[in-house]
Amino acid sequence: MKTSRLQRTSKSAGRKARILPFPKIVRLVQRAKERGSKIVTTNGCFDILHVGHVRYLSYAKKLGDLLIVGVNSDDSVRKLKGVGRPICPERERAEVVASLRSVDAVFIFDDTTPMRWLKILKPDVHVKGADRSMREIVERKAVRSYGGRVVLAPFHKGRSTSAVIRTVTHYHSLLT
Repeated sequence: MKTSRLQRTSKSAGRKARILPFPKIVRLVQRAKERGSKIVTTNGCFDILHVGHVRYLSYAKKLGDLLIVGVNSDDSVRKLKGVGRPICPERERAEVVASLRSVDAVFIFDDTTPMRWLKILKPDVHVKGADRSMREIVERKAVRSYGGRVVLAPFHKGRSTSAVIRTVTHYHSLLT
């Protein structure tokens, strides 16, 4: 079987595939914990990757040794964001997030909240954006229940997928 250019590039760069099924994420986290690594998790839709996401994930990585990112599935994005979302399919969104230097592994999950997988992974730190208050972070109780902590990453005002969509829509309306 012929190796694709993408596979050769990935292998030549010395990077392993970092979009993993959840059972492999569990094993990765268990091994990292056995080595004494500090586990950091976060999650989101990451529909159109922008500088706010990049800064957010970079901040999260600095809080530990291994950054695991849960990317919402297409179905869960539709439930959270409504009609017309996501813009990009789940596998592509996961691939873009996984390509970032700060991210160690990515998985796709179907729930609208990370509650179920947080109870399994039990990260040391779970990061959320400071565009919400700690009271609004539904997973905070689950994380605190096993001794983990929730950290709010700085929010970069005006740097959101919704803002990107509004800008593109505005310019599109000017052109048509």
